Amino acid sequence: MFYVKGGRFTLFDTIKRLFHTRPIVIFSIIMLLKSLLAWAVIFENGASITVLLKEVPFVLAIFCLIEWLAGRRKLVYYWCANLVITSILFAAIMYYKYYGVMVTYHALGQVNQVGAVRNSVFSLIHPYYLLIFTDLIILAFFMFSKSKYNNWNQPKNNKLILSVLVVSIAICLFNILPNRASMNEIVKAEQMGILNYEAYTILAKEEPEIVDEKELTQENIQSVKNISPVEDVVKFGSAKDKNLIIIQMESLQSFLVGLNIDGQEIMPNFSKLVNENHYFNHFYQQVGQGNTSDAEYVVNTSLYIPARGAATQVYADKELPSLPKLLNQHGYDTATFHTNVVDFWNRKELYKAIGFDRYYDQEYFGDEQAIFFGAPDEILYKKTMPELIRMHKQERPFYAQVISMTAHHPYTIPEELSRITMPERYQGTMIGDYLRSQNYADYALGLFIEDLKQSGVWEDSLIVLYGDHLGLPMYSLTREEKALMEEIYGREYTYTDMINIPFVVINPGDPGSAVHEQLGGQVDILPTVANLLGVPLGEQIHFGQDLFNQQGYNILPQRYYLPTGSFLSSEELFLSGSGYEDGRHYSLAGDGLSRDRSASEEEFERALQLLKLSDNYVNKLPSWKTEANAETD
Repeated sequence: MFYVKGGRFTLFDTIKRLFHTRPIVIFSIIMLLKSLLAWAVIFENGASITVLLKEVPFVLAIFCLIEWLAGRRKLVYYWCANLVITSILFAAIMYYKYYGVMVTYHALGQVNQVGAVRNSVFSLIHPYYLLIFTDLIILAFFMFSKSKYNNWNQPKNNKLILSVLVVSIAICLFNILPNRASMNEIVKAEQMGILNYEAYTILAKEEPEIVDEKELTQENIQSVKNISPVEDVVKFGSAKDKNLIIIQMESLQSFLVGLNIDGQEIMPNFSKLVNENHYFNHFYQQVGQGNTSDAEYVVNTSLYIPARGAATQVYADKELPSLPKLLNQHGYDTATFHTNVVDFWNRKELYKAIGFDRYYDQEYFGDEQAIFFGAPDEILYKKTMPELIRMHKQERPFYAQVISMTAHHPYTIPEELSRITMPERYQGTMIGDYLRSQNYADYALGLFIEDLKQSGVWEDSLIVLYGDHLGLPMYSLTREEKALMEEIYGREYTYTDMINIPFVVINPGDPGSAVHEQLGGQVDILPTVANLLGVPLGEQIHFGQDLFNQQGYNILPQRYYLPTGSFLSSEELFLSGSGYEDGRHYSLAGDGLSRDRSASEEEFERALQLLKLSDNYVNKLPSWKTEANAETD
């Protein structure tokens, strides 16, 4: 009922009295409703009655402490707790929509990147997600208005508060402790509850499992990968003494190769390169939190990304073995080109760690017609060409990595750059915007390829192209967008489709074209390129394999975009559950769940072992900063 004031029903007065007389009940109900929203977005099974047991006990424990410790202005503490918990749930929703994984406190390392990716973040915010903050605004109005309730202090029932606190903590521990061993982070959060999971990641000390240093050898790595050295090596030195140009294409997925939408070919230039050269169609991303910068790291080191955080932030101080350093030893000049500022994703430190001679960033390219992070691809390629020509005229070959970026999420390129008009059913969708931006990226690439040929650089170079990471996350697509992807594929869009990126090798001096069914990933680019250039890897530790020679078997551990324990084998993608037994199997052909279940538990264990070996190896490497300081002393 409403209370009467001055002969009129006053809703505000009623709400205030409710929050003051029963704050723990009212705030708990609010948190329950917000938790239900987060569960509906994040978990495959959606929200259920289990949210009461998974989320409410954590909330009650916090609110009992407020009831016990707070005196005057108790509602202020409730409001602050509400704000913190709401922010955690909102961050979990948005992080899942962008990455498909659970957010943790480790993501705080990305805070300085948010400004640069704000367009991507805003594009994922559906209006109804913002309703999660509505109560905070209303409560703030009540709290800061003049009211006889503001300084209210209800007598405490300490025994009842203590009892509820103890029971709540016991239920939280019951949710957490039995589920600590789960591999899949999403499954673990669902088993524990989102708030319990976040608390667990902060309090639990996840020390990496140490392996014996004797195991950190190339021979052992190949043994774990179940591959043997090749006796009759093919294509070794077929591009000897040539320049190396690696073009990393932003958000490029394999389904774009040869794709026509109502008679319009989306990427004619890239598709032509695929048809005329060596194309690996079962090639997959291996990036994590650092996305594009992680791709640069993996490709240039043939090492796996760290378990937590971006490689550029976790490993950038290490003296990393790398492709630039390897080629430096054979007389190569090395440089990397990107229109963004070099400090973004800590690239300046990364480039020192992997040994590039020079980098070219926004200071060189300018911010003319800036899109998202910097100048568009046309300017990237146009201003890169003079430097490539200059390096080509030197007496020694060069290695140049060129990083495109205009086709970046959320793919809203300016109309003046758009070169195709999408059919009406694609307009206003992320799929349509993605295809438009990739069509522009392909146009700019075509101009660059023509310039390389006209300048004479093309014939004297080995050119490699690949996608840096996925562009269309399954979890970000609306129902209508998923239907468009089903129209494109002729079937449901799956995990294997999502992380499938193209890899093309062009060697003008060794003509020929082929579609290679061999499984490969970004970690395999370094050894594949080294073989073609005739550069022995010697004792340099690497976790990839030469895709032209070791064609029988491959195993690709995955992290971050897929749960821990997931991997690709030569037959399928295995997606881990709590462990192996409740995991899911997907065919590499992309036709849904695999019936063969060919990915074995033994492979599951070997994939985890490979990640462990890589982590231990990199962590044992010395810091280049320490060595640099020693040289200056």
